[in-house]
Amino acid sequence: MTKITKAVLKKAASNLLFDMTDEQYEVLTSEFDILLCQMDLIGKIPDLDNVAPMTFPYDTKTDYLRDDVALNPTPTKEILKNATYVEDNQIKVPKVIG
Repeated sequence: MTKITKAVLKKAASNLLFDMTDEQYEVLTSEFDILLCQMDLIGKIPDLDNVAPMTFPYDTKTDYLRDDVALNPTPTKEILKNATYVEDNQIKVPKVIG
């Protein structure tokens, strides 16, 4: 397992123009240790090469969605009669940006 040292973190922080305290380096070092241990545990799981990659952790059913087909579209005249302002067969809205 690769160990992330305080020197490595200081170099990375310097490259990123971060200013960190010694306490922050210690906390970050311990967090990286935990993360690397967890990654090692994942790497020890057998037969991961035979598992298909996932984009979402849960199976979601989408068969309840219908095909997107326009059914009985509302006539334009009926829609426009509900608008306060109509110009050139389009709904006119107040100007938002000055």
